Amino acid sequence: MASNTPQPSGPGKEQAKYLQRPLYVFDLPEELLYTLELKPELNDGLEITAGEDDTPESTTTHRRSQQTDDVNEDGSSGGGKAAAASATSCALCNLNFPTVHEQRSHVRSDMHGYNIKRKMRGLKAVDEQEFEKLVGDLDESLSGSDDDDDDDDSADSSGAEGEQKGDGRRKVAGDSTLSALLRKQADIADPDFEEEELSKRRKKGAGKAPLLWFTSDKLPKNTSLGVYRALFTPAEQQLDSKGLVEVLQRKQLSARKAGTDAPQKKDDQEDGGVALPSQIKAPTTADPHYFLCMIGGGHFAAMIISLTPKTTCKNGLEERSATVIAQKTFHRYTTRRKQGGSQSANDNSKGNAHSAGASIRRYNETALVADVRGLLSEWKDWISTSDLLFVRATGSTNRKTLFENHEGRVLDIKDTRIRGFPFSTRRATQSELIRSFTELTRVKTTTIDIEALRLEKVEQQAQRSRSAAEAATKQAQDKEARQKAKQQAEKDDEAGLHTTQIQSLIRRSKAPALVSYLTTNSLSPDFLFHPANDAKNHHAPRPLHLAASLNSAACVSALLQKCNANPTLRTSDDQKTAFELAGDRATRDAFRLARHELGDSMPWGSWHDDARVPSALTKSEVDTRAQREKADLAAAESSEAERRKAETEKLREADRIAEAAKREKKFGKGKSVGGLGIMSDLEKSKTAQEKREQEARGMTAEMRLRLERERRARAAEARFAKK
Repeated sequence: MASNTPQPSGPGKEQAKYLQRPLYVFDLPEELLYTLELKPELNDGLEITAGEDDTPESTTTHRRSQQTDDVNEDGSSGGGKAAAASATSCALCNLNFPTVHEQRSHVRSDMHGYNIKRKMRGLKAVDEQEFEKLVGDLDESLSGSDDDDDDDDSADSSGAEGEQKGDGRRKVAGDSTLSALLRKQADIADPDFEEEELSKRRKKGAGKAPLLWFTSDKLPKNTSLGVYRALFTPAEQQLDSKGLVEVLQRKQLSARKAGTDAPQKKDDQEDGGVALPSQIKAPTTADPHYFLCMIGGGHFAAMIISLTPKTTCKNGLEERSATVIAQKTFHRYTTRRKQGGSQSANDNSKGNAHSAGASIRRYNETALVADVRGLLSEWKDWISTSDLLFVRATGSTNRKTLFENHEGRVLDIKDTRIRGFPFSTRRATQSELIRSFTELTRVKTTTIDIEALRLEKVEQQAQRSRSAAEAATKQAQDKEARQKAKQQAEKDDEAGLHTTQIQSLIRRSKAPALVSYLTTNSLSPDFLFHPANDAKNHHAPRPLHLAASLNSAACVSALLQKCNANPTLRTSDDQKTAFELAGDRATRDAFRLARHELGDSMPWGSWHDDARVPSALTKSEVDTRAQREKADLAAAESSEAERRKAETEKLREADRIAEAAKREKKFGKGKSVGGLGIMSDLEKSKTAQEKREQEARGMTAEMRLRLERERRARAAEARFAKK
């Protein structure tokens, strides 16, 4: 959204004259006031598209040009000088800073560190207001000491705490506040819980931007004026355009029926001083005023400020500044330096600490409560007649200080006049209260192209529709992918089961069972074993390959002739056919028989070239070859038996000759037959082992070897005789 201040030139000079000076909500020019109309295009929520945060400093105020004068800390106006553009910023926290010092202080702050943690978790960064709410539950504050209280701070902290001042933010060593917040959130089991909670909080205020936008025919085209909703009651906010304009007209200072002029200030007030409580005049209805209060981190600032500005003349120019009726600031050392959190919060969680610093902080907390309540009692009449009460109290302890039911209570939480500051605030100081009052009562000016916003809204709606369609498509694709994956897994499981069964049947050469299994389950005879990349399926990927490699001729014949398996398929590694994997002649003959039975013409290719199977064989040729081989084997065995028999006879004859020669040598010639008979009887009485030893006695090694061959020949002859 463009927000440049229109310059008076040409036909728009008359319209732009109202924008040459800052516009005060309660003192608008009559020509402009009575032509105002509520701008529904902006108040319907279009301006929220500039950013999701409802804080004006992060949306409208930072986007519009600095056409109005900022009020100085002493309450005076800048005289129309435009504020310097922000030189530094934090893209993570969506904040701009006028000086490098403030930007550096922000980088060291707990809020910046917390947003870094959220960014690492993929969550959205929080603004200052949301972070203060989170830290408030821990009874901690982001506030530091004002520059004017540095001496008091050093005295309270004994000069040893080393807390860094600057820009209302403090640097806590070890990021204690951040650590405490993260520890608290670590108890949440769901990591998306925090993001959902923040989203719910944002949705509660959806459509209710902090500003109400008006337009007028006295203004240049597309120029709008913004007024904070907090200046209206909830009932007034529900009125239509005409009703809201009438309420705004009644709020003008000129429309109030004042019996007297604005309160006269003493000399010290004209010089910028503030009256003591005893010097404050009694309130009257002719003096409309606001009560502003901030408390947090041991800092307290309160102010009663009149809606009637103070007009002065400087260098011939009329200037207006805020009229402060009364103000007061307190600071007590209550925050645990370098650790964060109040002493009471630490005592409630860990028990009372026994140290000098803890005792001082407990005393200061009690003293701060007494000081604040005493001041509110002194200002009771002014507070009771204030139009609105703007209060910022961080932490339960600070809220109890202001709103707890006690004797002489001034502020009631149920008071309908109480408002929160609808923008980010810094430390509780007088200058911050002045700045907040100026921000509340100054009309915001912005130049917006309604048509561009409408087109942007249409584009956003179209983008949301496209995103929803893409999400639905992606969801459908994911679902389809999951279903395909599930189906594939089921197929893989089924294929694995079939693989196990088929391989088991082939290993046991169960050809009929193999054919039945393939037929029953409607499986191809060229079924590819699963998984294909398994080592045991790598060299024999199909049933025919496995049957051939295992030399199962029956399974090969069944697969080829009954199941019509393809013999031309090859392995993936060495490109071998099933025939080339066969390890014996019977398995190879099964392929050649199948070639004869199926014929040379087959749909897969050539038996010789593709399947690498030799010429076909008939069953009779196989049988004839088997009979011939059997006859040849029998003839060979018979020839061998005759040869062995002849050899045995030769050995026996040689043994007899040798035995006779031995006896002749031992007994000599001419021995009686009777003696030989006696020897024969003695030999009969000997055992077989003794006879063998006797026969071998006196023989040479060659003779013993010949004798042993003879014995073996006789044994073989005896076995053949038995057959």
